[in-house]
Amino acid sequence: MQYCLVIEKGSLMKTSIKVACVQAVPAFLDLQGSVDKTIKIIAEAAEKGVELIAFPETWIPGYPWFLWLDSPAANMPWVYQYHLNSLELNSEQAKQIADAAKKYNMHVVLGLSERDHGSLYISQWIIDHHGETIAVRRKLKATHVERTLFGEGDGSSLQVYDTALGRIGALCCWEHLQPLNRYAMYSQHEQIHIAAWPSFSLYTDMTAALGAEVNNAASRLYAAEGQCFVLASCAMVSQEMIDILCTDETKKQLLKTGGGASRIYGPDGGDLVKPLAEDEEGLLIADIDLNHIIFAKNAADPVGHYSRPDVFQLVFNTQHKPNVIYSAPTVEPTNIDVTAELEVEGE
Repeated sequence: MQYCLVIEKGSLMKTSIKVACVQAVPAFLDLQGSVDKTIKIIAEAAEKGVELIAFPETWIPGYPWFLWLDSPAANMPWVYQYHLNSLELNSEQAKQIADAAKKYNMHVVLGLSERDHGSLYISQWIIDHHGETIAVRRKLKATHVERTLFGEGDGSSLQVYDTALGRIGALCCWEHLQPLNRYAMYSQHEQIHIAAWPSFSLYTDMTAALGAEVNNAASRLYAAEGQCFVLASCAMVSQEMIDILCTDETKKQLLKTGGGASRIYGPDGGDLVKPLAEDEEGLLIADIDLNHIIFAKNAADPVGHYSRPDVFQLVFNTQHKPNVIYSAPTVEPTNIDVTAELEVEGE
C-alpha cells in the first residue's frame, strides 16, 4: 500500500528505522560457533546501517529437530548435547553477544534455547544498542513434542517494551496461532513485532499446518490485525544437518533441506521487501516508518475504537510465578509479665 503524506513542519515526527530479518542456517549444536555466527551477522547488518535485527526461534544452538524424528528414549543422547550447547544468559558467550550489540550500536532480538540450571526454555533475548538487556521472554507453552525438552513461560513473557526504536514485542512460532496471546500483545500498543520461526522443513508432504504458507499467513495476519510492523525471521536446514539427524530413509522423508521463509510485513499486512529463496542465506532489510501505523489504526484498531469491551474482555495475568516464595522469619512474641498489671487492675 502506498501513501502520500504531506506534513507541516513540527506537526509530526518522522520515525524511520532500518530493520533486518535473518534467514540462515544455524551452527547446529555448536554453542561457540553459534555465538560467532551471530556476531558475524550483526556486524554484516551494521555495515548496511541496520538498527534492529531479528533472529529465528532457537537460533542458538539450532532447532531440536530430533524431537520430531524419534522416541524420547532414543533422543536422550541428543538431549544431552542440546543442553550442553544451549546458552546461559550469565555466561561469557552471552556477554560476547551483548558486547557485539553495543559495539555495532544494534538492537538485537535473539532466539535461543535458554539454559537455566537444569531446565531449558524457548526464549527471545531482547538487547538494546548499549548491550543492556531489555527483556528475556520465554515461550508461553512449548508446542507438541517440544514439551519433552522445554519448560514454559508465564504471563510476564507476554509484554511489549519501550525502547529507543519504539514499542517492541516478540513471540515464538505457534504462539502466533493463539488468539488470546495476540490480543494480549495488541493491547499494549505494539509497534514492531518480532516473530521467530525455526524452519518450514518438517513433515512438508504430510500437513500444511507446519508449512511456510500457513505460518507466514499467521505472521501476515499479526501485522494486519495488530497494525504493526512484523519481522518474521526463519532459519534453514542444511544438508549437513540432514546428514547428522537423519540416520535412515524414514527420517530423510520427514525432514528436508531449506525451509527458509523470512518476511517483513507492514502494518497493512503487505510485504516490504522481496523474500529470499527458501535455500538462500541472507538478510531481509527494510526501512520502516512507525508513522505509517496511523493509517492502519485509523481503519481498525482492535484494542481501541474497533473494540467492543462491553461484549468481550480478556483476563490477562502478567505476574511472574516463582516456584518458591521466601517469607520473613517469624518473630517470636516477647515474654511480658502481665501479673503486675492484673494485680493493679484488681485493686
